[in-house]
Amino acid sequence: QVQLVESGGGLVQPGGSLRLSCAASISIFSIGSMGWFRQAPGKQRELVAAITTGSNTNYVDSVKGRFTISRDNAKNTVYLQMSSLKPEDTAVYYCNHNLGHLRWGQGTQVTVSS
Repeated sequence: QVQLVESGGGLVQPGGSLRLSCAASISIFSIGSMGWFRQAPGKQRELVAAITTGSNTNYVDSVKGRFTISRDNAKNTVYLQMSSLKPEDTAVYYCNHNLGHLRWGQGTQVTVSS
């Protein structure tokens, strides 16, 4: 199965920044569109950012202007640069195909708190 390994999470203060990475075991070009998802306690997992193979991007309104998704096809890695972080951004963050077709990885915890 395709392996997806997320990293870069941690504890950050409100207003701070964090950069998440997602390393895939196969060509992400072959996967196609990729996305970052997050799941907060008691809530369903939601897609927050997506990127096509051509690097066209889309974001959920709550993160638009603050988060930037990017990809390095040569490194089979997808990134999520997060800035102006808010407590409501606290969640476990996962990467996957845009439609969640792949096996979910362990995710990386992002906690925004003072």
